Amino acid sequence: MSTTIATDQVAEKAPISKDEKLVIVASSVGTVFEWYDFYLYATLAPFFAALFFPKGNETAALLSAFATYAAGFLVRPFGALVFGRIGDLVGRKYTFLVTIVVMGLATFGVGLLPTFDSVGWFAPVILVTLRLLQGLALGGEYGGSR
Repeated sequence: MSTTIATDQVAEKAPISKDEKLVIVASSVGTVFEWYDFYLYATLAPFFAALFFPKGNETAALLSAFATYAAGFLVRPFGALVFGRIGDLVGRKYTFLVTIVVMGLATFGVGLLPTFDSVGWFAPVILVTLRLLQGLALGGEYGGSR
């Protein structure tokens, strides 16, 4: 028995349209942008530990900074649920733009965040809140753009 397929049985792929290319590029750029935010936090975690957590026990501060990093990953499935539903109701393009804006604003907020020395325990609470927003946005963008 031969397993060769005749050339007339092979389906030809349709060329990718201009709109499909635009969606692929926009989705890729958005994903790179949002994953870059996560990469930056992981790289800067030792600095965040020193700035946003109490002094005295550097190991506990660093572990707290990495726990804050993990919080962003833990809420990703919820972001996919929330923004996936919004994408179904309103449209994927609008939802994609909202996730990019949420990620950008949360990252900007981390840049403006006061240190532990200035506001005490509000600094890590706000940092965790901003990381949760980043995780929601990442989960929504990553799952909603496909």
